[in-house]
Amino acid sequence: MESIPIWVIAVILLIFFSGYMALRAMLAERKLDQQFIEREGKIYMERIREERIKRQRDHNGDMQ
Repeated sequence: MESIPIWVIAVILLIFFSGYMALRAMLAERKLDQQFIEREGKIYMERIREERIKRQRDHNGDMQ
């Protein structure tokens, strides 16, 4: 029974390593995307809150 050449084993190991690194990159990118979405959501909610306060002030000013 012949043994498997070392280069074949190396190629197989490199394929698995490449898959592992791709998975790590995908998870890191997903985490960055989530952080970006949360940051933009907070900015959006702050704008809504400021607009609500502005409308309340304008509405209260019209009443007087």
